[in-house]
Amino acid sequence: MSTANELRQLKVEELRARVGELKQQIFDMKSKHNTGVLDSTADLSKTKRDIARCLTVAREKELAAAKAGKAKE
Repeated sequence: MSTANELRQLKVEELRARVGELKQQIFDMKSKHNTGVLDSTADLSKTKRDIARCLTVAREKELAAAKAGKAKE
C-alpha cells in the first residue's frame, strides 16, 4: 500500500504502469478467490483503493501540467 505523498513523487507514466500492475494483481486475487485459495478478501478492497489513489494522483499531475501550460500562453 502506498501513500499519496509517495505516489506524488512518481511520474505519470510510472503511475499508469503501477495501475496496470495493480489490475493484474486484482485479476490474480479474483482467480484465487474463485478457487478458494485467497487468504484475505480485504486485500481486494485495498488494491482497488490503491488503484484509485494512483489514478487520482495521475489526474492531479495532468491538471497541474495543463494549468501550467495555459499560464505560459
